[in-house]
Amino acid sequence: MNILIIGATSAIAKSVGRIYAEQRHSLHLVARNEEMLDELAKDLKVRGATSVSHSVLDLNKFSEHEPMLHSIFEQLGHIDIALICHGSLPKQEQVEIDFKQAQKEINTNGLSVISLLTVLATKFIQQKQGSIAVITSVAGDRGRQPNFVYGAAKSLVSTYLQGLRGKLLAHNVRVIDIRPGLVDSPMTAGFEKGLLWSSPESVAMKITKSIARGSHTVYAPAYWRFIMLVVCAIPESIFKRLKF
Repeated sequence: MNILIIGATSAIAKSVGRIYAEQRHSLHLVARNEEMLDELAKDLKVRGATSVSHSVLDLNKFSEHEPMLHSIFEQLGHIDIALICHGSLPKQEQVEIDFKQAQKEINTNGLSVISLLTVLATKFIQQKQGSIAVITSVAGDRGRQPNFVYGAAKSLVSTYLQGLRGKLLAHNVRVIDIRPGLVDSPMTAGFEKGLLWSSPESVAMKITKSIARGSHTVYAPAYWRFIMLVVCAIPESIFKRLKF
């Protein structure tokens, strides 16, 4: 299979790439750091990938999304799986008082993903097959005080994916919304870890299995589905007072 991983140098994406490499698939990686891409490509080749190519792009440069994806499709011929993994975790106390910072984070975590999906959807419709998977977050399930700007961006993407899933159903294209909980990665290095934290490797295994099954909305690990059911069931009169 030909697999496209966008945001390929993130911790979860690296782990997903290693799983697919060991399964002998062909990979195309997209990220903004060429040195990290080169190192990752070498690692994936050693692990068994049939081929590994890459594109260097700052994903906040929306105007470059379409030409980049056109080039990748021309190079590979077709893509069986496209996985979007990029994102950033802002400091809530900054983005809630500075709109420019909030806009930057919403662009990164929300609008850049929709820009990519707009092009990918057209390409996959033309192919009449394939899977598009996006890493969102449980933070998008409800607006919590500690991260509601980040959560709003992820909620935007999840809502978009739900509609896109229905739109692409008739074209034999599957759309998977992957919602990790707390993941121990460089992006969360400053957080105190506890029992609910997961490794990128365990989340990556859940992602690859869910894509293979053609799941719709995936909580990783699965227990986050039940946690978020409880969180979403809390009445607003109580929830607005909670600071978790």
